[in-house]
Order: sequence, then C-alpha cells, then structure tokens
Amino acid sequence: MAIVRESEDDGKAVNLTLDDGPDPRWTPKALELLKRYKAKAVFCLTGPNAAAHPDLVRRIVAEGHRLCDHSVSHDVAMDKKPVSYQEKEILDAKRMIDEASGGERIWYYRAPGGAFTAQSRQIAAAHGMRNLGWNVDPGDFRQPGADTLVRAVKEQLSTGPTVLLHDGGGNRAQTMEAMERLLPWFAEEGYTFSFPKAS
Repeated sequence: MAIVRESEDDGKAVNLTLDDGPDPRWTPKALELLKRYKAKAVFCLTGPNAAAHPDLVRRIVAEGHRLCDHSVSHDVAMDKKPVSYQEKEILDAKRMIDEASGGERIWYYRAPGGAFTAQSRQIAAAHGMRNLGWNVDPGDFRQPGADTLVRAVKEQLSTGPTVLLHDGGGNRAQTMEAMERLLPWFAEEGYTFSFPKAS
C-alpha cells in the first residue's frame, strides 16, 4: 500500500495536483490554464465541494483530468483518529465524488495534510484508489506570493515529479498566477505533463 509519487511516464515528466476544490472561483481558472497549455492534472476533491459543484467535477473529467478523493472534512489529524472515522471520511467522500461525477473513476486518495495511516492506505486501495503523495510543495496555501511559488517549484522539482498546489480552501489568486508562469516554463524545459502512477 505504498504512497505513489512517481509518474506514469518515463523521462522528464511533471504531475500537477490541485487540492481542496472544486471551487467556483478558482477551479475554472485552473482548467482554463491547463487547457491553454495542453497540460493535465489530478484534482483532489473534498466530498462536500464535489457535491456542491457537480458541474465542475464533470468538467474536470471531460477535459481529460483525473479525480482524487481528498476526504469529507479535510481533517489533517485524521491519522490520530479511529480507523472507523478514517474509513467514513474516505468512503463518504468517494460516494459524494462518485455521485457528482456520474460514476467516473476516482483514481487516487490523498490524505489531508498527508495524514495517511497503514489502515487508511489499505481502505483506499481496497476501493480501487492509489494513495497519492507529493514531491514538490511550494506552500501555496500560505500565500507567500507568486514569485516565491514559482521559485519553490523550480527548486524542488529535482526531488520528484508530483507537484502539490491548491484550487480550493481560500484565495488562490497567487496559485493561478504561478501556474500561468509555470505551465509554459515546463513546456519550454521539455517536461511532459503526466499523471502519478495508478497501477
């Protein structure tokens, strides 16, 4: 039940992941940027946000991106809670995303804040989801400025291909600005836009 961070594609690849959406303020902007630069991403959705915005969930899939279960309540202390609680958080979110998407595949599970346990990894795997980690965390949830985000992503890419960003959970204007600068840079530098390994 390993946590996957590597890419499906060999060679110089980048896996973009966007957490805490969908958010009607920011998810459409992220989708527009991804389309403009022919990039793809994994969207890690919380159950309630997916249930509230099924149109965005379906648009994510229709535009060639992948879905990820990011729990119901985004409890970053989930790893300190009973297994029954972890299971309910994971499976209730999966059901909400499943209903919002019209039954599309949910490829991954990402624990809030990376709060995985051996049991939560097993629960996700038993329901067909790979446990999704990350290599690159520029800290966009702290809103340090787009310049800082761009620099941090470029500096951390040597550690691995999976980039953690957010399209929900707050004001994501800085993240969108950073994406607008990073997406053409990835292409210029010869990166392939890929997905984390799903099998």
